[in-house]
Amino acid sequence: MIKIEIMKKIHTNEVINMMRAFYSSPAVLTDASEEIFKFDVENCINDNPYIEGYVFIKNNIIIGYSMLAKSFSTEFGKPCIWIEDIYLKPEYQAEGISSLFFSFIEKKYKNSIFRLEVEKENKYAVKAYLKNGFEALPYMQMKKITNLKGK
Repeated sequence: MIKIEIMKKIHTNEVINMMRAFYSSPAVLTDASEEIFKFDVENCINDNPYIEGYVFIKNNIIIGYSMLAKSFSTEFGKPCIWIEDIYLKPEYQAEGISSLFFSFIEKKYKNSIFRLEVEKENKYAVKAYLKNGFEALPYMQMKKITNLKGK
């Protein structure tokens, strides 16, 4: 049986190890740093209202994690839940765990829009997301990162 639990301090090292694997895979374009991994996990386990983290547990072993970022979509007029990270250790993929997690968050965040990013080449993930009701959006996203520390 799979359990979905809120990320806690005791999960930190295991989640960071999985983040290293996820961010060094072809599923992600951006290489994140150890500093970012630690900062992300700290924000998941503290009282940051914009992010929450979950771990997936099977037989008392952490087999994956997810991080959600919360915002509001003026385009859709609803709260927006961004599935920032969703990672399963390779030996636990194709067991329906992502479907279980999507169902879990849809019940928790009723009347919301769920968004995520996926590399087109990641055919396994694309297929899983389509199976769970996601559809591709026809426009690109852009970004700008600022480094204004304390200014």
